[in-house]
Amino acid sequence: MAVDPDLDGRLRAALDGILCISEKPMMGATCFFHHGNMLGGADRSRTGERRFLFRVGPQGAAEALSRPGARPAALGARTMGGFVFVDAEACDSRALEGWIDLAMDFVWALPAKGYSAKT
Repeated sequence: MAVDPDLDGRLRAALDGILCISEKPMMGATCFFHHGNMLGGADRSRTGERRFLFRVGPQGAAEALSRPGARPAALGARTMGGFVFVDAEACDSRALEGWIDLAMDFVWALPAKGYSAKT
């Protein structure tokens, strides 16, 4: 995986205005957190595929996988339960807002971890 500055910028802009958001590099990508809990990220795969990652939790998985461009998030042979990859081409600004809403529905309910908001 590799950082995709354009997708990072799109996600960062869409998250602007939501309190307690932080970001850090992880797994070769940029991941975004709410109160220290990962809510999603963006990257470019080894094959050059541009994609977003969203944490929707077990209860949001069925809805997430029914949306265009979504598939279970798998890294190697391991599927990350409660996470989905979304093809960037299937994610215009309106869809991106919907993905953030779905991820926030799950992450909002998690207990806060220590976080440091990027200034």
